[in-house]
Amino acid sequence: MWTRAWPAADEDAIAALYAPDAVFYSHPFRPRQDPREYVVWAFEDQAAAECRFGEPVVEGMRAAVDWWAVVTLHDGSLQSLAGTSLLRFRADGLVSEQRDAWGEAAGRHELEDWPSDSSGS
Repeated sequence: MWTRAWPAADEDAIAALYAPDAVFYSHPFRPRQDPREYVVWAFEDQAAAECRFGEPVVEGMRAAVDWWAVVTLHDGSLQSLAGTSLLRFRADGLVSEQRDAWGEAAGRHELEDWPSDSSGS
């Protein structure tokens, strides 16, 4: 779902993936956030986005997935992002916990051995 929702800046589609009481940390040094509030903030400066997700590593109700994106900001500049999301799911499939670790760089940067297609979600 993130594969389609991120480029479309579809806050509703992303928020629907999370349990109402989900624990969500968008970065190790940021406070806990509401997932919808985070994407509203994150999409605010986004004019366009391209993203790719790796094949998730799954163990029971937990998963880890690498991701990469290039975001075009409203001023036309590009920002590359790459990271890993650590996820825990409830029995109904909603995300109950997400912790992200990621980095960013100005401009477009392709990363060798990083997600190379949009096969993940």
